[in-house]
Amino acid sequence: MHPPLDRPHPMCQDEIRALKECHITTSKLKFWGCNDIKFAMDRCLKKEKLALVAKLNDDLDLKRKEENDAFQEAMGHTQSF
Repeated sequence: MHPPLDRPHPMCQDEIRALKECHITTSKLKFWGCNDIKFAMDRCLKKEKLALVAKLNDDLDLKRKEENDAFQEAMGHTQSF
């Protein structure tokens, strides 16, 4: 199962277009007619997701330290174990 294709997926537009074209041109009776294209699109979407997660987690250690410092300050502690 893949995510909705109506949202923007900038890294995978070629694969999405190819899959939509395959669905239009391939008979519905041919169950596995577009599998190779779908597998390529799935790989691309996975790469896109991993890149997004890496970007979001770039400064994760800094965010955690700031949250921990704020918590310690709110609790009146100056040292955590």
